Amino acid sequence: MLNAGVLGAGHLGKIHLRLLKQSTKYNLVGFYDADEKNGKKVEKEFGYKFFKSIDALIDAVDVVDIVTPTLSHYDCAKKAIKKGKHIFIEKPITNTVEEAEHIRELLAENNLRGQVGHVERFNPAFLAVKNDIKTPMFIETHRLAEFNPRGTDVPVVLDLMIHDIDIILSIVKSKVKHVSASGVSVISDTPDIANARLEFENGCVANLTASRISLKKMRKARFFQKDAYISVDFLDKKCEVVKMKDAPENPGDFDMVLQNAEGVKKQIYFDNPKITENNAILDELEAFANAINTNTTPVVTLHDGTEALRVANQIINNF
Repeated sequence: MLNAGVLGAGHLGKIHLRLLKQSTKYNLVGFYDADEKNGKKVEKEFGYKFFKSIDALIDAVDVVDIVTPTLSHYDCAKKAIKKGKHIFIEKPITNTVEEAEHIRELLAENNLRGQVGHVERFNPAFLAVKNDIKTPMFIETHRLAEFNPRGTDVPVVLDLMIHDIDIILSIVKSKVKHVSASGVSVISDTPDIANARLEFENGCVANLTASRISLKKMRKARFFQKDAYISVDFLDKKCEVVKMKDAPENPGDFDMVLQNAEGVKKQIYFDNPKITENNAILDELEAFANAINTNTTPVVTLHDGTEALRVANQIINNF
């Protein structure tokens, strides 16, 4: 088992602590939080060992799980890597692309592993259809949330939209050639609602919308490709695959057949992929343990996290 420690005991940090404690791949050593009062409270309430210094925690573990505010990701990661520790780092990877690239360089120099917490890659609805999404040419995503003061220190693009940016970049194997965007600050000092259009060199277009001032929650993505439409509901863990194939000469009474202007007939049929329930955060943490133990590439690399941040910043700079 890998000895693991958590930096940051806020809302998400406490979830990571609980899951690392129950994981069969990690031995949770303890945690550090800059707020000593909060650290002692969490230690008393849950029994996790609270380290009074960040260095003491890092020295005691093999893997450092960084769940601190984004502004501190770079310093925490640099400190951990220089002490020879593998790092799991929550999204967004760092505050700037330059910081992210430096972290990647340090990891490579020290032959260590790193993974970024883009948890939607482990969403069971996405996993169920991932192999069906081959060459989408139009993608539409909506990620809406009710207002919560937590996370408003960064634009909604870095808080919410970055999930969908990472999903899209993991699927579209082409470079982004053009970005256009608009964002509006309603309650916060940074944009609370944003829309972006990404155009890729292969002709694919992605339209992304994110809001943290919505009256309802929504996390949906739709992928359109030749002869197929695929939808993913990340929130309710549902998915749908609608495909088209050449219609049979003698269709059945209940077959759905469309005919275009040229007389070509296509049959519509529905595929219902099996969704396997999981805990996505636990799965991403354990996938990282597997990558360390087998010396293989993590599912969400620091390169992935850097590219998602790079596109997110391009969107923000277009406001």
